[in-house]
Amino acid sequence: MINYNPKVWFPFIFRFNKTDTLRTLLPLMLIAGAYSWLVAYLELEYFEVGKSSFISNLGLMHSVLGFVISLLLVFRTNTAYDRWWEGRKQLGGLTNASRNLAIKLHSFLKDEEDKRFFRLMIPNYAFALKNHLRENEDYHELDPVLDLKAHHHLPNQIATRIYERLNKLYEAQKISSDQLWLLNEEFKSLTDICGACERIKNTPIPYTYSVFIKKFIFLYVFTLPFGWVNSIGYLIIPVIMFILYAFASLELIAEEIENPFGRDANDLPVDQICQNIRKHVSEII
Repeated sequence: MINYNPKVWFPFIFRFNKTDTLRTLLPLMLIAGAYSWLVAYLELEYFEVGKSSFISNLGLMHSVLGFVISLLLVFRTNTAYDRWWEGRKQLGGLTNASRNLAIKLHSFLKDEEDKRFFRLMIPNYAFALKNHLRENEDYHELDPVLDLKAHHHLPNQIATRIYERLNKLYEAQKISSDQLWLLNEEFKSLTDICGACERIKNTPIPYTYSVFIKKFIFLYVFTLPFGWVNSIGYLIIPVIMFILYAFASLELIAEEIENPFGRDANDLPVDQICQNIRKHVSEII
């Protein structure tokens, strides 16, 4: 995730980073510019299409469709941002659940070996969830290295170990039934958060809707020169490039943030959140 000062906006106009949509769209924008020049040249110099031609009247159609495509893009970006923000709330809930579980365990447990187990396993769950959401089976961040089964649900394996230990503590009468119930409420929220994050990751925007938006943008932009070239002449070239940049950038941004758990620059700081959970749990227990 990119950290920045939202109150300072002027330098952003002239700053381009590796994730800027202009870098991604530049080849397509150049193609659109060349295409616009070809249409302008043929209409103005070769065919000499007049302003009264039905082709020139296509601009009226674009005025109506521009409003429609704006609504579609607003809905698209809002949907993607809702997924991003929901992911952030779930990760915040993971942090709070881990802290609450650690606080209660610190108060209930007296044996240092039991405390050490939970001091390691609670952060392990956070790192396991991160790797699971990124479809990564790298266990090096888990401390200690556990006897985990490859290609199995990693958070579920660790959650099972935690609950088995809680049950053993109850059977050994190290915690009471009331304490077990209180711990179970916090432990249950970990699994609920895992399921919510999986729902966000595994349920992208419907394929047909995403394809329709891309086709709509393409057809809208590449028919614009026919309707506007007689009004603004060769200025249609930069105008088409700018319109393509504006519309396609919104779609690219939505694609990037709709899965907020990856490694893209605008994804959530999952690594930092997991490190904070490990730090806070170690301080509490």
